[in-house]
Order: sequence, then structure tokens, then C-alpha cells
Amino acid sequence: MSDAPHIAVLDYGIGNLASAQKALAHLGADARLVADPEVAAGARAVVLPGVGSFGPCAAALRASGLHQVALRAVERGLPFLGICVGFQLLYEGSDESPGVPGLGVLTGTVRRLPDEVKRPQMQWNVLQQVAQRPSRLLAGLPEEPWVYFVHSYAPEPTDVVAATCDYGGPVVAAAEQGPVWGTQFHPEKSGTNGLAILANFVAAAAGS
Repeated sequence: MSDAPHIAVLDYGIGNLASAQKALAHLGADARLVADPEVAAGARAVVLPGVGSFGPCAAALRASGLHQVALRAVERGLPFLGICVGFQLLYEGSDESPGVPGLGVLTGTVRRLPDEVKRPQMQWNVLQQVAQRPSRLLAGLPEEPWVYFVHSYAPEPTDVVAATCDYGGPVVAAAEQGPVWGTQFHPEKSGTNGLAILANFVAAAAGS
């Protein structure tokens, strides 16, 4: 597709990111894994995935120089999607790695899931959308869509929360602040509902 939006999927050496890139490409985007900050310069949207733990991911992102790509994209108002630990990195810090700063794009701290529940949450769970906050991220989804989670930490609730899930109480599952979107779950592993979310992101990248 000649008009396919160029989406940079930031590859900072923290694991296999091909599933997110392939899902976006399947939806018609010109999605590319990008390890060189200069290659990401022309992207119309940016995806920040993440697997593992907060501290090593934050260190690897900064060592790669791709943290500057992420911050510039946010400053320019480009569509931006953080996934799992990539979502957590948008916050100021995490209980998982005390003293390690996040990107600080979103206010707040990532907290450990309650002691009363099994960690990690590794299962399908239902999203409960925040009714008073219309969400472009979740537009067109069923009222209570199922999505797939693998995590032991999640951001604390703030006014940018778009959806929660029930796991020993409400757990932040998605956030939206203008063009900055984040999911604690993995949309690329969440079947039809996940593809619908990624399609919303591709549409935002295309300017529609």
C-alpha cells in the first residue's frame, strides 16, 4: 500500500517484537522494527513494546538511544502506543526497579499486583471500560472485550485510565492521554479484539 502509514516499532534488544510488527503490517501499516534512531525519524507513529522487567528495559531503551525517539514522538504529538512493559515505561517509575526512572510521559508509578492474587496474571481477562472517558483506543470494541495479560505490575490509577480489569480488584489495563495510548495487555496476542485495537492505532497513524 503506497499510502500505508510508516509505524516504527522500537527494537531495543529486549526480546522478540516481531508479533506486534507483523500484526500491524497485517492491518495495512508499513510497520518496521527499528533499532537505529535515525531510521525512525520519518515515522508517522511509534510503538514501544516491552517484555521482562522494568529496570533492564529502561536501561536498554536508553542505551539504544531510542528513548529520545519516543520522547520526540510524544512531543510532536504523533500517535504513540506502549505495550506491556513498554506501557509501564511511559510512567515516572516502578516498584519493580526502585530508583530507575521511566520516561515520565504519564504521571504516576507502576505498582506490584496485590499479594492476594497469583503473580503474574497470565490469562485472558475482561476489560471494563471507563464509561465517562470515551476512548479512541477502544473504539468499536464490545462492551466487555476479552484480552490477554502477562504481568506482575501495573500502573496506579490516574485520570488517564481508559480501562481496567478485575484481578483482586481493579487493575489498570489501558490508558489514553491524547495521542499517547498504552495497554498493559498484549493486543497482538488478543485475537479479534486486539486486532481491532491495533486497527484503531493504524487509523490514527494514517490520520483518519
